[in-house]
Amino acid sequence: MPRRSDAPEDKAPAAQMRLDKWLWAARFFKTRQLAIDAINGGKVHLNGQRVKPGKDIGVGARLEISKDRYVWDITVEGLGSQRRPAPEAALLYRETPESLAKRQAEIQRQRDEKGPDWQPAHKPDKKDRRLIHRFKRGDE
Repeated sequence: MPRRSDAPEDKAPAAQMRLDKWLWAARFFKTRQLAIDAINGGKVHLNGQRVKPGKDIGVGARLEISKDRYVWDITVEGLGSQRRPAPEAALLYRETPESLAKRQAEIQRQRDEKGPDWQPAHKPDKKDRRLIHRFKRGDE
């Protein structure tokens, strides 16, 4: 019996892919619905233009993604229809050096703003808790 030409193993990799699915596969968003919400909210721009979630993108497309306080300016390097581990997903795009520097500066600024994490040497025991309660009530 001859092989059918429309069998899945005969299909070549797609030259284009839906934007929301690509954002999910590249691990910018945890779910496709979050990617769709971000696109509809104007947080994702394709070649400087607002787009819809179903817009087809291909290799070489330039995306600007805003998420939380961070902004990524990337170029699509590959298309992956499945969500892969983070190191493999990072191969789907290339971030511009300026974008990377801005993002790293924002991360450092947030760390500096937060300050050092101070942790007590030990958990308060019964005597320490009594002293804390007296201090809070103003008994001393």
